[in-house]
Amino acid sequence: MLDLYPAIDLRGGNAVRLTQGDFDRETVYDADPVAVARRFERAGATWIHVVDLDAARSGRPAHLDVLRAVRDAVGCRVQAGGGVRSAEAAATLLEAGVDRVVVGTAAVERPELVDDLAARHPGRVAVGLDARGAEVAVRGWVAGSGAGLVDLARRFDRPGVGALVVTEIGRDGTLAGPDLSQLASVLGATSAPVVASGGVGTLDDLRAVASLELRARRPAGVIVGRALYEGRFTLEEALAACRGEGAAGA
Repeated sequence: MLDLYPAIDLRGGNAVRLTQGDFDRETVYDADPVAVARRFERAGATWIHVVDLDAARSGRPAHLDVLRAVRDAVGCRVQAGGGVRSAEAAATLLEAGVDRVVVGTAAVERPELVDDLAARHPGRVAVGLDARGAEVAVRGWVAGSGAGLVDLARRFDRPGVGALVVTEIGRDGTLAGPDLSQLASVLGATSAPVVASGGVGTLDDLRAVASLELRARRPAGVIVGRALYEGRFTLEEALAACRGEGAAGA
């Protein structure tokens, strides 16, 4: 079954969404991220994906208090990232009760950090591969890295890495549908669990991710944000779609 990760992106203390990672194209959806997390849990979520957008730009945690409050408020597992550029930053999130830490920029710039974290905290580190097409971006998606998505995915396909979180920046926050070919390229090149992110706008998009298969591998999870906040479908409907339920076009 495809795990669903409803997203809470934090900026200035609010739950927000950016369009294509652009900080100038922000929509504020809720001033109480903890209440959002509680709603997700009541609707059946077992995971919640939290991103500190301010930290993603600065490299300094900006929402530890909110993250701890979310962790204390719900029984869901929490995956969190944004600005995790050192072992100490990862440890701070883990000590705050996060179940899995996502490392993005630092994974590209210092891949040995992921090796160290995976050895210290097996299964509790994920690598965030945020790509524009074939190139992975860094530092809050504002800079290109020159590194290829599939090459990096292979680099981090190793014991102790809990997941590869693959985001197509050009689709993120657009509701235009996920980049299935991009996901397939990572699935075909690795054995690590792959979590899809970016572009989900319909229940059929979720079913498409759930049914994607290459070399007997399917995505392990999918992150959804804007579509939930704007009521394109309910979380309950999304969970059913992730199980492959419902007719196409529903």
